[in-house]
Amino acid sequence: MTTDVEPLAPVRRIAAYAVVSRVSDDTAQAGSEEVLLVRNSDRSGTPGVWSLPGGAVDHGEHPNDTAIRETAAETGLSISLTGLRDVLADLRALPHRGVTIHTDRLIYSGRLRGGSLRERRDQSTDLVRWVPLAEAAGLLLRPFTANALDLQAADVDMRPDEVPDFPSFHIAEGPDGLHRTQRFAAYAVATDRRDRVLLTRVSPGYPGEGRWHLPGGGTDFGEQPANALIRELLEETGQAGTLGGLLGVASHRDPASLGPEGFPIDWHGVRAFYRVMVDRATPPRVHDQGGSTSGAHWLHRDEVKSLHPDEMTEVTAEALKAADL
Repeated sequence: MTTDVEPLAPVRRIAAYAVVSRVSDDTAQAGSEEVLLVRNSDRSGTPGVWSLPGGAVDHGEHPNDTAIRETAAETGLSISLTGLRDVLADLRALPHRGVTIHTDRLIYSGRLRGGSLRERRDQSTDLVRWVPLAEAAGLLLRPFTANALDLQAADVDMRPDEVPDFPSFHIAEGPDGLHRTQRFAAYAVATDRRDRVLLTRVSPGYPGEGRWHLPGGGTDFGEQPANALIRELLEETGQAGTLGGLLGVASHRDPASLGPEGFPIDWHGVRAFYRVMVDRATPPRVHDQGGSTSGAHWLHRDEVKSLHPDEMTEVTAEALKAADL
């Protein structure tokens, strides 16, 4: 589905959702699996279409908290998260709003803690139901929801005719008058056949300058996180990698970050990190000169373990711990 309406202003956002299921206790459906779904209302961009509960990540908010908060708001239920299932991106055109939206979506597994189903009025969702999986297959589902449930997606999102040229982050004035931005990025915990770990150095003049960092960076408009990661790995280190498992997501906020822009920015970074294998390791070489990466190096495991947390960026320390390195 496409639109000929142009131009549409590009907009980026980050959102988090939860897959919450239970075994039905209904007499007719006893023993079958049910999934928690919400229906988009007339106030949404896709009225009548069903979705996982969730929504936009507020500035400075960890996506984990978003998934829990939005599920409670949309359904009346309290959940806990049991894991990160997937990270993906999609584009959709909303001509009536004059925008094309790129959304980076984090999909979690959730477990019901308690509460009672509650529907909302005058909001972006208007119904909430426990839906048997067999019945969910017959509903109009948002593509990311169908993907998470391994079901066929309906053609409900209007695709833009062209992908807008838009930076990986957009600096705007916040309600307090301070410049702010929210940026989504993907990073690699990359190792080679000698079990070395590939790390980069942050360039002078950038936040975290001189510290060890992971190869990776911000995703382009319309780009999938996994594709961005492999592209950034090649640009920053000259290494061709094979994507492994999704390790986790980090969320860090610096309320007055200083970088090459020359003025304080209330910076919120959401960073997914993956395992990556480099089968044919070569001496690292930074191809993207003049950027945030000044160098790249293969480090032995004992060298990595000897690094002090202050020598690494926050996401690097968090990702290495998740990878047990």
